[in-house]
Amino acid sequence: MASSLSPPEKASYHHRHSKRYSSSTNGNVESSSVSDFIKRPKISPQNYISCSEIESEFSHHDPEFARINNGSFGCCPSSILALQRDWQLRFLRQPDRFYFDELKPKISDSRSVIKRLINADHDDEVSIVDNATTAAAIVLQQTAWAFREGRFDKGDAVVMLHYAYGSVKKSVEAYVTRSGGHVIEVQLPFPVNSADEIIDRFRIGLESGKANGRRVRLALIDHVTSMPSVVIPIKELVKICRRECVDQVFVDAAHGIGCVDVDMKEIGADFYTSNLHKWFFAPPSVAFLYCRKSSNGGVPDLHHPVVSNEYGNGLAVESSWVGTRDYSAQLVVPSILEFVNRFEGGIDGIKKRNHESVVEMGHMLVKSWGTQLGCPPEMCASMIMVGLPACLGVSSDSDVLKLRTFLREKFRIEIPIYFTPPGDGEIDPITGYVRISFQVYNKPEDYHRLRDAINELVRDGFRCASLSG
Repeated sequence: MASSLSPPEKASYHHRHSKRYSSSTNGNVESSSVSDFIKRPKISPQNYISCSEIESEFSHHDPEFARINNGSFGCCPSSILALQRDWQLRFLRQPDRFYFDELKPKISDSRSVIKRLINADHDDEVSIVDNATTAAAIVLQQTAWAFREGRFDKGDAVVMLHYAYGSVKKSVEAYVTRSGGHVIEVQLPFPVNSADEIIDRFRIGLESGKANGRRVRLALIDHVTSMPSVVIPIKELVKICRRECVDQVFVDAAHGIGCVDVDMKEIGADFYTSNLHKWFFAPPSVAFLYCRKSSNGGVPDLHHPVVSNEYGNGLAVESSWVGTRDYSAQLVVPSILEFVNRFEGGIDGIKKRNHESVVEMGHMLVKSWGTQLGCPPEMCASMIMVGLPACLGVSSDSDVLKLRTFLREKFRIEIPIYFTPPGDGEIDPITGYVRISFQVYNKPEDYHRLRDAINELVRDGFRCASLSG
């Protein structure tokens, strides 16, 4: 630990975080069955790995930077990167045999692991794709075909949150709007004071979608919005969709698995996607798309947008081969689960500790800067929005990009920043928010560096207007 920590901080940090790993295992994909990975015996406390061993797994991170932006690109431990390289060499060594004898069975093993993790009923409800953006394209492509083939009426609605991820909003434009669908964006408040605010706004959005006799064909809902980051009351919104006769519900949970609870039976959506490289320690990039079977056992007619010779064999099979490419990130999923199970409490323990830590760091920053959080702690997971001092003069999206670059280049801090316009009549409003993430490799001094950097800028009278474009 760095000497900048006081003795109480050191003790608190070690007590909470030194019990993250269990004793190391060899990570051999073939050494255990899928069920063994899901239900591992409890590890005795004396076998948990120390903080120094955690540091070793992530020693490839640039030590000069405070990396408090896990939410953007995730992280992957060295042991998993080594296993990924083994899979890559296995293919390159004898590609013919690998393709015909190993690839599909091993991807099937990964799908089985995911199926159990998310509490799905059937393996063929789970497809593995390269990222959540691809999964969104798969679902929205189906919606577009329904409009073009006349199964949906022109002007029928798709309802989505205004804070949906940018590329997903572009996909809605490309697939739905161009096919004749009417898109309703539910305007959400920020800062957010309660889940009820989101629920009320969503109800209004559905009412707008059903106006003039329209039908709402698809509701596209985030589980954890990206910027600003807020955990959405997804179970309640799905129930509302069912009561309001929305045809299908698609949950975009790019920050899902490893960050929030992901249980398909409890959530009840028709489609659910989550990246595994953000909060589940996978190499970039890999995600899953869950497609719920109908009551008669049928699987939705979805297809991968990259058409291969597997077209028509079901989305799970189509996604397992989309031409020659590197599938190694998909193949290490069982090993990642073994890695996760080396932590006290497995993935649930990691989520709990990350949440507690990011809230603690968020409160520390708020106290130092005299600002506020962007939402109540119960509406954040492993990320939280923290207001910047108003005197920094954040006044546009351009300002936040320049400030982000400035913090990275001058202070060696990786942190995304969000601009929210001031409300009418507000005096000295907080218009800039940083989104801090906490993952197992983070330490309090990462956030102390951010705290001190902003305080230095405030003391120096810095304003964003002084930054050149």
